Amino acid sequence: MSVKWLRLASVLTTAVFAGTMQQVQAGAVAMPDRYSATVAKDIIESGGSAVDAAIASAFVLAVTYPEAGNLGGGGFMLIHQNGESHFLDYRETAPSRAHRDMFLDENGNVIERGSLTGGDASGTPGTVMGMWQAHQRFGKLSWDALLEPAIELAESGFMVDEHLANEQQLFVNDGFAEGSNFLSYFSGLVAGERFVQQELAETLKRIKDHGPSAFYAGQTAQLIVAQMERTGGLISLDDLASYEAVWRDPVQIDWLGRTVVTVAPPSSGGIALAQILGMSEVLPLAEQTHNSAQYVHLLSEIYKQVYADRAKYLGDPDFVEVPVSLLMNRRYINNRAANVNHSEITATDEVEAGLYESPQTTHFSIVDNDGNAVSNTYTLNWSFGSGNVVEGAGFLMNNEMDDFSAKPGVPNVFGVIGGDANAIEPRKRMLSSMTPTIVLGEDGVDAVTGTPGGSMIITTVAQTLFNHYLFGMSAEEAVSATRFHHQLYPIDHITSSESLEPEVNQTLRSLGYTLEETWMGDAQMIVRRGSDYEGGSDPRGRGVALSF
Repeated sequence: MSVKWLRLASVLTTAVFAGTMQQVQAGAVAMPDRYSATVAKDIIESGGSAVDAAIASAFVLAVTYPEAGNLGGGGFMLIHQNGESHFLDYRETAPSRAHRDMFLDENGNVIERGSLTGGDASGTPGTVMGMWQAHQRFGKLSWDALLEPAIELAESGFMVDEHLANEQQLFVNDGFAEGSNFLSYFSGLVAGERFVQQELAETLKRIKDHGPSAFYAGQTAQLIVAQMERTGGLISLDDLASYEAVWRDPVQIDWLGRTVVTVAPPSSGGIALAQILGMSEVLPLAEQTHNSAQYVHLLSEIYKQVYADRAKYLGDPDFVEVPVSLLMNRRYINNRAANVNHSEITATDEVEAGLYESPQTTHFSIVDNDGNAVSNTYTLNWSFGSGNVVEGAGFLMNNEMDDFSAKPGVPNVFGVIGGDANAIEPRKRMLSSMTPTIVLGEDGVDAVTGTPGGSMIITTVAQTLFNHYLFGMSAEEAVSATRFHHQLYPIDHITSSESLEPEVNQTLRSLGYTLEETWMGDAQMIVRRGSDYEGGSDPRGRGVALSF
């Protein structure tokens, strides 16, 4: 069954743009751009499932959202299908030639930007295998039908949004394109002009005709390895041929009479979210005014406890023993909550682990006509990944090796400190903050949420849930509200998406906090309202929420 692109093109002219919300009768999508939103909606209306819509959208975003949508990256897909929840881990893995000290100089110091640029910044990609595995288990429409929209957009081109053009300019201005072939491929990202990617279209056609074997072997694999050899990369043909996506048990949390379903390691997000939600029930969070000084302080103190545990205990469960059940134990969480100082900033050296993702990731949320849902977050890590394009194949490679601990105790590009549990090892999955989440109520799916944002993903997802369930916000209000972040280090530093109220800022500064405004994700949320759903797309990005 093929997607009728003449009809899609007409729908695109009437799509609802960034930051919008619509009431729905059956399903909804909240997507990071108008192309993926329209394709996801059309796939479901053509008889596809939420998983079909997710797969088609993921490939479309590889074309129209090149700063994060990808073939050369990886991520996590959370699925609720026919009353059961599933977690698909298609995170990148370290190449077999990777080693613990590969980003240290002769003096044992971390090489600046060493894990962000060049071929050796890339892990073995997982996206294509992840989409294939999801389709093999839950797909309804044919694989080739799900690739057609992306192929059409790559071959015929799409109109470049101003937001995308600005992202490209920031990447270049910050020097990340230096020494790479980035501008040879992406200098054409000019606002209001059509952008065509013929090499990428041919790569997508091979994947359409031959599935993952067209990526992990054959011509595309040869092109990837050749690009690695030109740029000092480590990915080999054997790394590609042996890559596997993994089905894991999702994390499930009882919270406010509902079940919150989210991701397990190698994401830190699920355990961190469980701890945040658990402590929110112990501490007087719901009694506070939204984004008041006391609310911000209490949550910041909660976040410190969570990020201390993250640094010490979390890593790839296939390589290190992660004490999941102990970290999520109610008594343990209550003890962590008891460490929260209600009136002062706790010093860094007083916040220890208990005893027992660039901001340019992208996320989408989907609920189909049968009440099945997908929450998917995937990434290249930094905006446009390593800036390294696979010549002849037309897609960007990730720089996910920065998500490992290049040196325990030294922060990565997001300022997150890691430990030995997340040290580099061959074939190991790097720790992630991605937190795609689904909330289940008595009648099935109650909410679907997630966001990009690197280390700020965890705190943003928590706040979208608090905004809706504690403060009664709609999906659009929940993703639009000012949010804030704290991650243990630096101890007195709070970042926010916009300035908080003047009196709140004054009180926080009097407590000793340093305040900074920064970009904090592009949240996409769907919530249930009676028998309907509503979708909300973050107005800070170029996303769209559509209903059907």
